[in-house]
Parts: sequence; structure tokens; C-alpha cells
Amino acid sequence: MAAIELEGLTKDYGAVLANDGVTFSVERGEIFGYLGPNGAGKTTTIRTLLGFLSPTSGSARLLGRDVTAEDELVEAKRRLGYLPDNPAFDEHATGREILELHASIKGDERSDDLLELFAPPLDRPVRDYSHGNVRKLGLVTTFMHEPELVILDEPTSGLDPLMQHRFAEFLRAERDRGVTVFFSSHILSEVRRLCDRVGIIRDGRLVTVEPVESLLDRSGKVVRLRAADPIPREAFDIDGVHDLKGSLDRSADRVRGPDDDESAAESAERAVTECTFTFTGDVNALLEHLRDHRLLDLSIDEAPLEDVFMRFYGEDGDAAAGERRARPTEVADDV
Repeated sequence: MAAIELEGLTKDYGAVLANDGVTFSVERGEIFGYLGPNGAGKTTTIRTLLGFLSPTSGSARLLGRDVTAEDELVEAKRRLGYLPDNPAFDEHATGREILELHASIKGDERSDDLLELFAPPLDRPVRDYSHGNVRKLGLVTTFMHEPELVILDEPTSGLDPLMQHRFAEFLRAERDRGVTVFFSSHILSEVRRLCDRVGIIRDGRLVTVEPVESLLDRSGKVVRLRAADPIPREAFDIDGVHDLKGSLDRSADRVRGPDDDESAAESAERAVTECTFTFTGDVNALLEHLRDHRLLDLSIDEAPLEDVFMRFYGEDGDAAAGERRARPTEVADDV
């Protein structure tokens, strides 16, 4: 039995279709990333799963329990941990008082270990917390009762790089212990580090569900290079090179003879000394292909999330956007 099951989940606000027939499942013991731009519909899915919103149509189950049946949802929540995007703690209470309240409601199996790992300042009132410290306290309250399933909404927001790394190691260890993790994000690098599979949502519609490595292989890398001498554009006519954008350095005028009246712009049409492109092939093959050219600088980075959408899902997303009703300001944050 899957930890999370959605079948045709739809949430229609009337002015906006926030979730449109969303169907996927999250297997037990996996880290599943729910990926999409801000406003894509991720938070609506999470709030519906947790019973904060009622679906317009379709069904959702948590740990085998129907989320629209109150008694079943209560039973599922006993085994659930949840960290919202903006945890709302009593600002006048100290971190220690917050933990004591949570322990009295749902139990406390491991707060000592979690406090050692995340170290929120327990004796200070929450009103004096930074955004990162609120997030650290939220992580402790989410995991302190040994949940079977954890739902996290943008979990690393506000955490410094060191704490993000520590959190990633912790989450992988939880997965290895059999905990199921479902988290939403709009940060592709975060998803790559953590997830076994991802679901991508755009404009309320689920675009794909696939292993994270498959997504990354297809999304490609962003390559930026600078060469000592102009490289003919045809040198980049190889499998995997897309969207080549380049320019010819002004110093490249030296390659033209005194009788050559070709402009720099025309030269740049044929050769480049600096360029950027998306590459979806084998990086080693690319480097081998360029070995005869003297490179001054080369960087290879993950493609930005928006580029992934535009490259592989832009056409479908544009169609969906055309059919989708305009979103009013008052419900934008709920999507």
C-alpha cells in the first residue's frame, strides 16, 4: 500500500483551477519531491492531503486512510509529521514551551537527538527567532514523535548552507530507516540531492512523475565557455547542444584581413569566443569534441528549474495556462 495516493484530485476555487485531475502515488520508504514554480499548485495539494481543504472532486489517501473521512484522517495524522512553508508558532512562547506543548499532544520519542542536530535557541521567545531558527524548531516538532510519513513544504527555506547539508544527510538517514518523505520545492539542486522520484506540477496539472536521475538527464546542463580564439559555430553541431547563444570578442577583429569588410556581428554569426548553451549529452564527449580549441574558461551547472520547464514542458504548460482561469489575488497564496 502506498503512503500517499491521489486519484483525479481537483480543487476548483471558481476563479482558479488550482489542482486539475492530479494523480500520483508515493511509495513507502521513498523521498518524493513535488516540484514546480511558485503558484503551480503544490501547496493546494498539500493542504488537501492534510484535510485543510476539501477537494472539488477526486480522492486522496494518507497511509491508506481517506482524507475526506474525519475519523480516518485523524488516525492517519497520528503517524504523520508536517512542516508548513511558514510555521506559525506562538510568538510569545519560548522554543522550549513550544516543544512541551507538542510533546503533550503527540508524544516525544527523540527531541533530544533532534535538538542536538538542529539546535534552535529554546530559551528565547519565538518572536526573537530568525526565519532559520523558526525552521529549525519546526523540524524538531515535525520529527519528534517518530512519524511514518513526513510532509514538508519548502523545508530548507531560511536555513544556511551548512544546516541545509546537515538536513539533507538527516533526511536520507530517515529514508533509510523506512520513513516516507514527501516535500515540495522549487529548487532543482535540492531535489537532486534528496529525491528518489519527483512529480512536476505546472498550472495545477501534473506534468510528469519520474526518477530524479531521469529528469536531470533530460533537463541537461548549462555550459558557459570562453575560448582564446574564435570557434566556428558548426563545431557545436553535435547531439545534445541546444539554444546556443554566443558572441565574438571585439579583439577577434584581428583574425580578419585588412581587406575584409565583414562586420563583427557577421563574424559572430559564423564563430564565437564566448557562448552559453544547454547540453543534454555526455559531458566527456563534449570535452573530447572541443579538445582542439584552447579554452580559457569553462563552467557546467545544473539547468535552472524554469529552463527545465520551458525546455520539456513549456508547450503543455502554455496550453494549460491558456485554458486555466485567471487567478485572483486573494487565492494566489493558496495555490
